[in-house]
Amino acid sequence: MNPIPARTKATSTSIKWSGCTDRGKVRANNEDSFLGLHFNAKEVHHLGKHGDSAMGNMDFVFAVCDGMGGALAGEFASRIAVEKITSLLPRSYQRSATGLKKDIQSVFSELYKQIHKSLAFLGNSYSECRGMETTLTLCWFAPGWLYFSHIGDSRLYKLSGKNGEIQQLSEDDTHVGWLLRNGKINEREARSHPRRNVLQKALGGDHQFVDPQVGAVTYEAGDMFLLCSDGLMDGLHEHQILELLHPSDSKVSLDNPAQLLVDASVKLSGRDNTTALVVTII
Repeated sequence: MNPIPARTKATSTSIKWSGCTDRGKVRANNEDSFLGLHFNAKEVHHLGKHGDSAMGNMDFVFAVCDGMGGALAGEFASRIAVEKITSLLPRSYQRSATGLKKDIQSVFSELYKQIHKSLAFLGNSYSECRGMETTLTLCWFAPGWLYFSHIGDSRLYKLSGKNGEIQQLSEDDTHVGWLLRNGKINEREARSHPRRNVLQKALGGDHQFVDPQVGAVTYEAGDMFLLCSDGLMDGLHEHQILELLHPSDSKVSLDNPAQLLVDASVKLSGRDNTTALVVTII
């Protein structure tokens, strides 16, 4: 893969975020979790479900997890993942006087490895946790760059403020996702494929290969980033996401875009837990 660029000097960039999760119409409990953090080498703060802040000398991390497993194991798995992010990522920041290490891939790889080990240990130790696993899609907003990592079938999208296009940055860790990326099937066929939700990689469970996808993209004012669980995509197509987040009617409120997306998806489907985190560069 291409080298991951180093962070740049602090800027006056500001971001706005909103997060929302819903158990849907069918599931008895919600196995999705999401997280927002604001931190530097000296302090770390949990973010509320929505808000805005200048970048300044602090970075932002956002993550979405979709847990799986019997009984409440999936719910525990996603919660454990966000708790590990809270404790481990700030330590990586603190170990370097300039912030992120140059080798960001090793930072993310170690984080995913530690989460996987914790879930596998609990799954092997307690019958109620057997088979627990989770997806994890994570964004780290530093000055000049968004660093991201991903495993599973939760997704990360970039919606360009310049040309209004939507681009999926994450790659679904499913065979159906591979078929779609390589032009073997189209989006309609992928959405109805009987094995669309069968994961090839996840954290925990019996998975052996946990190397996350790691990448980086630049951002500018007007860009939006969407992290979501697969439940959101069960109800919405990409063009519908664009229509909701870039409405043609200027009177439509985007004060809480995550709630807007989740409500629309649950209304149209609701067969799965549904989570969205929307981050806008302002």
